[in-house]
Amino acid sequence: MSVVVMGLAGFGATAFGIAPMAPDAADLPRRIVTESVTPSDVQTQLDALAQHELELYRSDLTRSSDTADSLLRRLNVDDPNAAVFIRSDAVAHKLLAGRAGKMVQVRVDASGELEELVARSAAENSDQFGTHFTRLRISRVDGKLRASVETAPLAAQVRMGSGTIRNSLFAATDEARIPDPVASQMADIFGTDIDFHRELRRGDRFTVIYEALTADGEPITWNQSSGRVLAAEFVNNGKTYSAVWFKDASADSKGGYFDINGESKRRAFLASPMEFSRVTSGFAMRFHPILQTWKQHNGVDYGAPMGTAVRSVGDGVVDFAGWQNGYGNVVQIKHSNERSTVYAHLSRIDVRKGQRVEQGARVGAVGMTGWATGPHLHFEVKLRGQQQNPLTIAKSSEAIQLAPTAKAQFAQLALGVRAQLEAAETVSRSSAYSE
Repeated sequence: MSVVVMGLAGFGATAFGIAPMAPDAADLPRRIVTESVTPSDVQTQLDALAQHELELYRSDLTRSSDTADSLLRRLNVDDPNAAVFIRSDAVAHKLLAGRAGKMVQVRVDASGELEELVARSAAENSDQFGTHFTRLRISRVDGKLRASVETAPLAAQVRMGSGTIRNSLFAATDEARIPDPVASQMADIFGTDIDFHRELRRGDRFTVIYEALTADGEPITWNQSSGRVLAAEFVNNGKTYSAVWFKDASADSKGGYFDINGESKRRAFLASPMEFSRVTSGFAMRFHPILQTWKQHNGVDYGAPMGTAVRSVGDGVVDFAGWQNGYGNVVQIKHSNERSTVYAHLSRIDVRKGQRVEQGARVGAVGMTGWATGPHLHFEVKLRGQQQNPLTIAKSSEAIQLAPTAKAQFAQLALGVRAQLEAAETVSRSSAYSE
């Protein structure tokens, strides 16, 4: 698979701040400069290097089983006093408290003695989770170790990735070094265009521009929901689909995805009640695992780990929330135009009857209550009481229109996005030809 990943400094997520297109390199003046350089002899270079003090940097993640000694040993820090300090100092001890997975970087001298340790983790204040991080620093000052902790804002870096499908979407994005949450977003964005469970083809191509949240320039590891897709293009079976995140200047705008021509990607119904997951039984005839007979399956089953969030596919009002025989814990939502949805076998219910919910709101979690042989979600869409193929309903549901006053802003944004996507595609193809 050919892949390309690059950073983009000039991409804007609104209609403003688009990086200008650079002039064609062929049109720029050129000149040749020739200069003789005489390098210093080897011994002089070695003497110069010897005057520099050696400092080594190493990084790792904390583990739930870590002690001060085991963590420092894994980081090749040879400093018993540092281990004692981490165990005894109230601030430094926070390094091993709480959840594992803290990003730790150390700087040591030539003898292995600790000069500085910096640990970055999710903000301790729950209200700042997703926007800030905690930075714990242990530094050697005048020969003594000192510890401090502070909260700092996360920064967003814009990145680009491109690749070709060989086996599956996630296999392709993994090879392109694109985070799984970004792959899930792509499946969501193009979910009403492409059935990723049945219509994905070998040779399909994708390009995506996305945000990566960073702490002091390092991509964070603790927030799996980070990284909004800013723009994407997907070529499926020869047909090209595009998406651009756009939020106009009006205060009440929530933002959304539109294709390159300004047509909204958001419809009244999402294609799936969960982020991209494995379909274990589609809307078709199947051999029932419990009744042991062939029977029409009037819904879609999604295999997913216990506790995976289940969301409402559209705006509506909860019509039922409780136990219902073979369905176990079930939520039913009534939507507009005589449509309703059913979410069954839930391990928990997070809404109540009569509650109004918005598209994407959590209604429960995957379970195996009722007649279920394993953890999964049974999902149904009904039109005037009759079960329908959920993907068909999603594709035919009404689209959210772009406001006329925002079309000029969007056109400006789309122009820059198209250039960025084409650039990534060109680099990707060039890489493929050179292999």
